[in-house]
Amino acid sequence: MSDITRADICAVAVAECFRGDGERLANPIGTIPMIGGRLARASFAPDLMMTDGEAALIANDAAVPDPDERVFETWNPYRRMFDVVWSGRRHVMMGATQVDQYGNQNIAALGDDPQRPKVQLLGFRGAPGNTINDTTSYWVPSHGPKVFVEHVDLVAGIGYDRAAELGPVAARFHEVRRVVSNLGVFDFETADHRMRLRSVHPGVTVDEVRAATGFDLVVPDEVPESRLPTDDELRLLREVIDPDGTREREVPTPT
Repeated sequence: MSDITRADICAVAVAECFRGDGERLANPIGTIPMIGGRLARASFAPDLMMTDGEAALIANDAAVPDPDERVFETWNPYRRMFDVVWSGRRHVMMGATQVDQYGNQNIAALGDDPQRPKVQLLGFRGAPGNTINDTTSYWVPSHGPKVFVEHVDLVAGIGYDRAAELGPVAARFHEVRRVVSNLGVFDFETADHRMRLRSVHPGVTVDEVRAATGFDLVVPDEVPESRLPTDDELRLLREVIDPDGTREREVPTPT
């Protein structure tokens, strides 16, 4: 087990975000989120549904299946997809250029003036609808104080403080479940829904996480290490889901 990499641990941490979701649509966006989502379904969450990114649900375990070898489960046109999205039956994992202590996320623009941003990013994309309608988690491959900020420059994804302002009816499906970074795992399971350190990846210290975070993180008295992959999970990662090792390019193991 000594050859387990940081990327392996991150993939397992992402997979754990989907534990207990049952028959929901898992919508992981990005390299390690896709690998982690596939790992969850191939191991402990077999009822998860996965899209092919177009108009079908597929059963393949490979993160990037051969187009000619895709196993189709059912048709999933836009109309059906939006029925799922608007009814809270999806768990989406997105990236975050900025994320704050209440789970507000920014992927739109950087700078104090949203009309004249210093840096134009992706735009709002589906973040507002994702966060108000469905369970949402975030993946951050490079944890630092410019990403984990006290206040995001522009709110694209809605955090717990803003969801509370909308009231229990409008925000009935709102849940920011986890943030997974290359340093650790974070949740919002505190009385005031402030971000809490849930675990640190092996080789990472709590002090390192605090130093890389731009706000006062909630830190329990004892912080466990993120769990290691099982032998079967390692086999799935290396032989089935991501045999080309694309996850290693996103999160290199520290030397």
